[in-house]
Amino acid sequence: MQERSEEQTISRLLELENDGQSERRVALTNERFLSLLHDPNTGRAYVFQHGVDETEGAEIPPGSEFFEYPTHEEAERAFDQQLAELRNSGELVEEDSTDDIGDFETSGAEVRDLFADSDEDELSRDDVISEEEAP
Repeated sequence: MQERSEEQTISRLLELENDGQSERRVALTNERFLSLLHDPNTGRAYVFQHGVDETEGAEIPPGSEFFEYPTHEEAERAFDQQLAELRNSGELVEEDSTDDIGDFETSGAEVRDLFADSDEDELSRDDVISEEEAP
């Protein structure tokens, strides 16, 4: 198996985190996050610290760094140790954070109101409702 570059690994970790795959995630000061991740494709575990991606995936967030571990247990111990250090230094903002995870945009129909499909689209009109609404 070919080794990933640092940038490829960070991209993969961001992908896992955005897909809700982080086992633990905490918010830090200055819009930074610390996550515990397991990559099912490689079996490796990671402690991943990064900032917020303002470029929608075009660039790696500033301050991104990761630590790779051969087992989940080792990664969890390292995560707990870093978390304790961050808590003691006052950098911990919130544990179990879901802030800034993933892309919340959706593609699909734009909903204007509760009955938007019956107001404008003749193919999706319900004749029973249409008869009741007739003047």
